[in-house]
Amino acid sequence: MSDIKATLVFTDGSEIKLKLNEKAAPLSVKNFVDLAKRGYYDGLCFHRIIDGFMIQGGGFKHEAGKLIPAKELSPIKGEFASNGVKNPLKHKKGVISMARTVVPDSATSQFFICVADCPFLDGEYAAFGECADEKSVDTAVRLGKTPTGNWSYYEDVPTEPVVIKTVTVEGA
Repeated sequence: MSDIKATLVFTDGSEIKLKLNEKAAPLSVKNFVDLAKRGYYDGLCFHRIIDGFMIQGGGFKHEAGKLIPAKELSPIKGEFASNGVKNPLKHKKGVISMARTVVPDSATSQFFICVADCPFLDGEYAAFGECADEKSVDTAVRLGKTPTGNWSYYEDVPTEPVVIKTVTVEGA
């Protein structure tokens, strides 16, 4: 298995570089890589930010002050212990993981990056990589401090959009 790297570039010019762990979560990595390669994430936003916890994106566009759901996708199997899959990755600061509903096999495109250690997520969510360097961790933590508010039935939405310009992948 090769080293798979991804770079999230935001519209403000900042970047988060990731190392994806195909061995720990092959389905999650394949899903993320496939979506990135076809430009699915381009223009989507981080729609949920909780300082001291995580930043979540990959499911909505921010248009005219509203969150518009991205194209609906088919779910993948959740690669985590409580769903019968051995995944050794821990949810520490800088780890990227698949977001999901309460249904274990409901992850599609949404992901989150931990901006603090979150051991209560271990075995419950499919971690599939981590920030590749300290600068990327610092960027995630900085984004985690973005002011938020509640819109309609969405909570913890950034008051200023945090938009992904593009996601590029190397080694896959």
